This record gives sequence, structure tokens and C-alpha cells, in this order.
Amino acid sequence: MAAPGHTSGMDGALRESVEAHCRRLEVPLVGFAPASRWDEPRFEPWVPEPFRPAAVMPGTRTVIVIGLPVFLPVVGSAPSIWYHELYRTTNELLDQHAYRIAAALNAAGHPSVPVPRDGYGSIRVLLEKPVAFFSHRHAAYLAGLGSFGVNNVILTRAYGPRVRFASVLTAAELPPDPLLEEDLCTRCMLCVEECPVGALEPGDYPGSLTDKRACAGRAAELVGRHVSPCGRCIAVCPVGEDRRLFGDGDGDAARSARAHVRSYGGG
Repeated sequence: MAAPGHTSGMDGALRESVEAHCRRLEVPLVGFAPASRWDEPRFEPWVPEPFRPAAVMPGTRTVIVIGLPVFLPVVGSAPSIWYHELYRTTNELLDQHAYRIAAALNAAGHPSVPVPRDGYGSIRVLLEKPVAFFSHRHAAYLAGLGSFGVNNVILTRAYGPRVRFASVLTAAELPPDPLLEEDLCTRCMLCVEECPVGALEPGDYPGSLTDKRACAGRAAELVGRHVSPCGRCIAVCPVGEDRRLFGDGDGDAARSARAHVRSYGGG
């Protein structure tokens, strides 16, 4: 990454350098949001002040959000050891990529820190306090990468909800992306119907907030079987260009493949 040093105002060259860095890392989704966007509530409930970027790292001016997809046929087999391993791999890559971006910005003289893809110690911890210290979902939304769905996750044009995110908080002032004006959710309610623990309520976001403890309880049960996470609400979502690549997965061969995968590798 180039080292332009401190500049006044928006640093377009530095943003281009970050984007080039992401291309080298093969990160397909990257967005930029000014930290001030967290101070402008857009729906209720909104992000409480202690969870906003400038509170997590004082001096934050920009949040860089990166996203990696989880592949549709693998998610379709969930809960399974296949999706469990892909989820873990994606998480590890996100943490490494966010670290490298932050390190490059620090080397260029811009104080920056990566925020890991999960902000909690374990599912057991999440059962007691089902909130992380920073929301990548809201960061992705405010960076223009997608819109919220009924299942309270971010939907993207390319991958629907089948994306994992991590963020970098930086003191650099980078040109922002516009919010996505299009609402990608079709309100088909397949995610509501598919949820095995009834954690979603029919209706429009934000009225359909996830019952986080019910969702975490399901995850805890799957952890014991070595096939977490659940993934059903994102597997059935019809949104995403990845469905044109992989197909809808409703044929007999696809169903047979899922049944086979689910029969092995778990507890």
C-alpha cells in the first residue's frame, strides 16, 4: 500500500490503495462508511452510542468493511460438517485480511485497528449476553454493501445473505460509498418458515428482529454435534446472483447430495 502520509480532507488516493490491496487479497466486497453515519439513526432500534466506531476506537473517521462469500451449495447442506468447516475458513480469512489492511494503514501513518468477525468468546457467552461489541451488519449497511432482510442479516446483490463481514476502524478520512437505496429483501418469508426454532417473526425489518437467545440456543446445540452454525435462513433466501451460478438446488440430485453430506462428520 502506498504511504501518502496524513492529508486534510478526503483521501481518494488512499482509498484507491485500500481497494487495490483488497483486490490482491481477493476480497470481492469492500465498502467505506464515515463514522458520522452511526450518529444519524435510520430506523429503530438503532446502534447505541457505546457500540459506534468512534466509541470503540476514539478518533475513527472511516469504517472499511470487507466481505467474503460462503458458497451456496455448501450453505445448502447446513447444518453439516461441510458448512461448519467453510464457515471457520471464511472467518479466519476475514480476520487475516482485516489485520493486513489495518497494518498497511498504520504503516502509512493512519491509526487503524481490525475488528474481528465475531465479538464474543463462545456460543455459551452469547447465550448469556447475545450482543457483540460491534455490529458488522450495521457497518456493511452503512458502507453501502447491502440492505437488511427479514432475518436481520445483510443481503447483497452478489451473494444475498451468504456473506461474512469484518471491519477496519481507521482515523483516515476516506471517500464514502453511498447507502444502497434498493431494498433487496423480497419479503418471501422463506427464512421465517425455515427457522427451526422460530426465532423470526413475520413482518418488515426492523419489526422482524431475531430472537437472539433462541438463535444462540440452536447454535449451542449444533456446537455439541460439531455442525454449527445453523445457516438455514441464509440457505433458503432467493436473493443473490450466486443462485444463477449454482442453480436453485431444488432438484433430486441436490437433495440427495445434501442428505449424504448431513449424514457424515457430525455428532
